Amino acid sequence: MSGMHLSKVKVYLAGICSLIVTIGVARFSYTSLLPLMKAEAGVSEVVGGWLATSNYLGYMCGVILAASLNKLSYKFALYRLYLLLTVLCTAAMVLTTDTMIWSILRFISGLCSSAGLIIASGLILKWLVVNHHRAELGVHFSGVGISILLTALVVELLFFLALNWQGQWLAFALLAALFSVPAWLWMPNPKFAKTSTGPMDSKSKTLPKKFILIMLSAYFCAGYGYVVSATFIVDIIEKVPSLEGSGQWVFALVGLTAIPAVLIWDRIARRIGYLRSLFLAYVIQALGIILPTVSDQMAVMVLSACLFGGTFVACVSLVLTMAGHMLPSNPAKLMGKMTIAYGVAQIIAPTVTGLLVESFGNYNVGLYLSATVVCLGALFLLMLIKYENQQPRILV
Repeated sequence: MSGMHLSKVKVYLAGICSLIVTIGVARFSYTSLLPLMKAEAGVSEVVGGWLATSNYLGYMCGVILAASLNKLSYKFALYRLYLLLTVLCTAAMVLTTDTMIWSILRFISGLCSSAGLIIASGLILKWLVVNHHRAELGVHFSGVGISILLTALVVELLFFLALNWQGQWLAFALLAALFSVPAWLWMPNPKFAKTSTGPMDSKSKTLPKKFILIMLSAYFCAGYGYVVSATFIVDIIEKVPSLEGSGQWVFALVGLTAIPAVLIWDRIARRIGYLRSLFLAYVIQALGIILPTVSDQMAVMVLSACLFGGTFVACVSLVLTMAGHMLPSNPAKLMGKMTIAYGVAQIIAPTVTGLLVESFGNYNVGLYLSATVVCLGALFLLMLIKYENQQPRILV
């Protein structure tokens, strides 16, 4: 497909499908399958954390690689390659129980995750601008919530069909192959993009280094808080005897809540600004992270899932959209820096949490630490809000 006759609906669907493949399968399928792999494949707490870390290490490398490519045509080719690799690496998980090989496969899958979150985001944002649409990524990032919901529902279906862990990985490979088709065909090819004299090309400005450093620190904190809950939420619930069997449904609720949340936060940002919206999201996310340590009742777990699902994707969407507004002449550069900070946290947090669980026998200390880091991020945002009040045109 030339890409010259794409509609906004098709472009958004391509983005959503790309997230289902490269986030839902390449990333979140592991969260849903972790309890089963512990039961059937002998995965320990430390190995479970390390495999998650390998995935996030791959993701960060994918972000660095994408940011280093200047030509959009190269990024587009890499995007398509990652769709293929996601299918192959997911299927290859069934071929071994060797931790090192699994780590390599999870690393490559993490590399592929950058296709939906970073490369597709840039391609879609560019297409929206040159075609005179509102430059917001909320619809695209609703695909993250859809990915989580779909992943959890698929695992429940596969559990009903009594498939073992190998059968479930193969089922996810098939799912990735199916959604790769629209993700491949309808993602706008920059080769056929119109030239633009719009706002993203007509402005040029720089941001103070202090502002960027504090923003990177704040986004690092968001990454830490996100990854602990996103990686271990199913296992946290399954460890509660009275809630055994409920983990996938609560995880599905995280995804269900995230779908409309990104669109709602777009509207909130229009009213009160990006930084204030982010501060509010951080505070709500910290509350959602800490709730499972307060009580193991189902109602508390459901509330925790709703608060977490309603904020974590919004933080990503708001930050990347904000990067486009702050540096309209070259948003990809700032997006790359932000995502690297987020990715570093995703590398550190799963392994630290796995070690804490191994030491203390539960997730409480890991969740306390995660919530504290997110609250620190909220303090960084307060500093930025104060700075913005002194420099009111910084986000214009």
